[in-house]
Order: sequence, then structure tokens, then C-alpha cells
Amino acid sequence: MLNNTKKIKEIYEENAKRIDFCRNTIENWKKEKLINDNEYFYLLASLLNAIPYVSNTTGTYGAFLKKWDKRAFKPLTLEAPFIYNYFNNEAYNCDSLNLISQLDKNDICYIDTPYNTRQYPSNYHVLEMIAKWNKPELKGVTGQPNLDQEKSDFAVKRKAFKSMEKLISQIKAKHVIISYSSDGIIQEKDFIKLIKKYAKPYTFEEYKFNYRKYKSKIYNDKKVSEILFYFQPQQEPKVNKEEIQKKKKNINVVNSQGYIKSPLNYVGGKYKLLSQILPLFPKQISTFIDLFSGGANIGINVNADKIIFNDINTKINEFFRYLQKNDIDDILMQINKYISQYELSKTNEKGFKKFRAVYNENPNPIMLYTLVSYSFNYQFRFNNNMKFNNPFGRNRSHFSKRMENNLIKFTNKLHQTNAEFVDYYFNKLNFDNLDHKSFVYADPPYLITTGSYNDGNRGFVNWTETQEKQLYDLLDNLSKNKIRFALSNVLEHKGMKNELLIQWSQKYNVHHLNYSYSNSSHNTTHLGSDEVLITNY
Repeated sequence: MLNNTKKIKEIYEENAKRIDFCRNTIENWKKEKLINDNEYFYLLASLLNAIPYVSNTTGTYGAFLKKWDKRAFKPLTLEAPFIYNYFNNEAYNCDSLNLISQLDKNDICYIDTPYNTRQYPSNYHVLEMIAKWNKPELKGVTGQPNLDQEKSDFAVKRKAFKSMEKLISQIKAKHVIISYSSDGIIQEKDFIKLIKKYAKPYTFEEYKFNYRKYKSKIYNDKKVSEILFYFQPQQEPKVNKEEIQKKKKNINVVNSQGYIKSPLNYVGGKYKLLSQILPLFPKQISTFIDLFSGGANIGINVNADKIIFNDINTKINEFFRYLQKNDIDDILMQINKYISQYELSKTNEKGFKKFRAVYNENPNPIMLYTLVSYSFNYQFRFNNNMKFNNPFGRNRSHFSKRMENNLIKFTNKLHQTNAEFVDYYFNKLNFDNLDHKSFVYADPPYLITTGSYNDGNRGFVNWTETQEKQLYDLLDNLSKNKIRFALSNVLEHKGMKNELLIQWSQKYNVHHLNYSYSNSSHNTTHLGSDEVLITNY
């Protein structure tokens, strides 16, 4: 036993000597100008990262373990720290109460202050001394310096509440998250009252996570919870308009191919087929007609002098017309207002249902879009009375950053496009003004598939062989008048064949596409489908 203890002590002393040697060497190299400031801090970071892995502690240095931990047996090993994470990072070393007023362009502010009277500096004094290499006078069994000047006001009973209010009152961020404890200096009810004083109405949320509390290795039956407070502060972050415009400009590049994605998750959308479809379109187009435009994934990505989006779903077109006429900043403001007013989230089903009822009484396009953002699979679904009846998304759907970006990109592109949204039944649209450079694209409901858009319910017209033949006649007439067209459809799907389409398509060019992705309902795959693009050119 004595030999083992002696061996451990020797290893521990060896590690101490290594730390001392490394730290002195780093300091001497800097003094002799053998390394620059960046190299100095890089080497120092490597040393500081290595020390906790050989320390006989629980992770902090306020006290040391009475028995030797396994990590104390390991020799000190330095590794090259990873320092570049592809983000433009900034770090500060100053009082948070002084810093907070200087930070005025933040999306999220996370706060984790001390919550009891135990001061934190003693937990990290060893690493702090090694970092500073100031070699202070030490006292006590654990060899701590005088830390009186480093006490936090958040850990002093008479100062904690006042300091927290000073901090919260100055926050300029879109979202704030505060971590605290149920047995903290500030009582939970007082904390909630404080936050609501500076929070926007209906934005406050509280989450609790229970954990067992141990004291001197004896289980303490007192229930203690980690608390997370969320709110949106009344103070808006200051935003540089030039930066916003720059962001909007850059955000237009949505993928390597530069395609814009519809802000709607519309059933049957062709976004994932754009790379196959668009190269087959004519290069020069005067007027482009998207005959069954739906979510507008195709039309918004076509280069033409004029684009006509046509769909019998008036709700969708009302939304697009609204985007066309209004500024994106105002639209986002409205969306966030509804989210805040009805406390919409992934978990608040009650708020969702209340909002849905309000929309059905007084519908408007932005309310509908916001409602869809929190509904099942982000889908538009109405009953036969045209009341929105899609259920709650339940931990899946919300107005995400990706949705916001898609909305911004789409709206910006729409404002730059000569576009018109019309609501005609497909064969009632006027084609008389088209010329030989015009182009008509048709993506109708598929005869041999079943979906909410072709079942004859919810305000839609049932798609049968009658409608199928009407479309063929229309496309034939366009071809006779030397108007170019392209038709998206499936010749075969899950063992079924569209014999009408197979026969009709023989007089045109048939391009077979790779259709190996899941549809938007997330419950079927198009295995065995022969997706095609049929053209008369």
C-alpha cells in the first residue's frame, strides 16, 4: 500500500514539475520574442486544457479528493487545441454588468450567473494562477490566494436581486434564456416577477429539470430544480440597416445551383426535381405560364420576361399576392406578433387551437402562413366549408430559421420578378396573347396517385379522366399554335399505369426523371414511379 501511495505521489509530483516547466518555458519564449502573442496563447491553451485530466479533483479546485482518482495516475500530455470553428467569434473578459450595455445586435442572450453564496473564483484558482502566472501568496490547505476582490455581486444576498435587474433591464436581444436554481438567492416567484417587468407580453416561458441534491455524501430529500427562464425583452436589438440589406443580398444563394425554395410545404412540389426539370426548359421565354403553380417552386426559378402563376387554390394565391405587395420586414413583424400573442411553440397545442379558431373567423394570408408553420407537416388543409382544420404539429412544426430564410429569399425574388397570380380553372385561362417565345408548364394532379389536391374535397375539383383529357386537348391546341409546353406527370406508379398518358405522349418527347425521394407527407416513397417531363419541342 505504501509503495503504491509512493508511486502515485511520484507521478503527481512529476506532473507538477511538467506543468511548471511548460509554463516557465512558454513565458520565457515570449519574453525572448521567440513566439508572438497568438502562439503564446495557443501554447497556454494547450497546457490549460491538459491540466484537468491529471488533477485529483472533482473538476473544480475549491477542494481536493481525499483518495487518489484514476486520472492522477496519468502523465501530463499536451495536445494541439482545435481553435477554428468557421465562425467569427468574439470573447470578452469583463464585468457582465458593464458589458451588457455594449452588446446591442444579438439574436440570443444566455445568462448563467452564480445563484448561491459560494463564490466561484475558488473553483478555478489553480487554472487562473497558471494562466496569469502572477505567483500570488497562497494560504489554507488548498493553497488559495486572496480572492476578496473577485467576489461576484450575484453571489451576495443583499446585492443579487439588484444586480440581476440591472442586467436584465439592459439586454438588447431577440431572445433571452436564463439558467437558475430553485434554491438560489433570488426566490423563484420574485425572479418571475422581475422578468415579466422587462419582457414583451406573452413571451415568458419557464422550464424545470429536477435533480437530486447531495450534501456531505448524504442524500438530501429536498427537491431542487434547475430552472430555465425564456423571454423576449421589450428592448429591441439595434440593427444596422446596411447589414440587413447585405444579409438579404447574400441570402439569395440558397444552394450550389442557386434555386429559390417556396416558403410553403405544398404537396406535389417540384423543388427537389428543379435540377432535372429546368435544364430541359427553353432558354429564351417571353411569357411563362405555370398552369398549376401550387407552391410556385417552378415559376419562381424560371427566367422569363413575365411569369403567370395560375392555381384554383385562392388561399395560396392570396398569400403570394400579399408577399408581392408588402415589405419582408413588415411581414416578419406580423408573423412574430402572432407567435408572441398566442404563445405559439412546438408544445403549446392550446395556443395553436385558439389561433386556428381566430383565423377561421377572420382569415388573412399572414395568419394562415403562421398557422401552417405550427401545424402537422406544415400543410394547408381545409374542410368542405373552407375552414382550416390541419392539426397541431406537436413537437415537430414551428416557424424555424430555415422557414424564415426561405420566406425572405422567395419574397425578395418575387419583388424582382414581373409576376401575376391568377385563380382560373386551367382550361379557362386566356392563352390568346401568347407568342412563339411563350412557354406553358403544367404540373397537374396525377391521375393514378391519390392526394388531398385531387380527391374533390376541401375546395378542390376532383381530378378524373375527364380533366385529364381536357388537359391533353389544351396542350394539343397549344402545340398546333406553335406554343411550347412541358408536362410533369407519372407514366407508372406503384404498379399502376396511366394508359391514357402513355398513349397520348407517343406524339411528343418523353424525358424520364430520377424520382427517388420521399414526398412531403413523410409516409410514402415513390418507389416504382416513372416520373416524366413531356415536351412538344
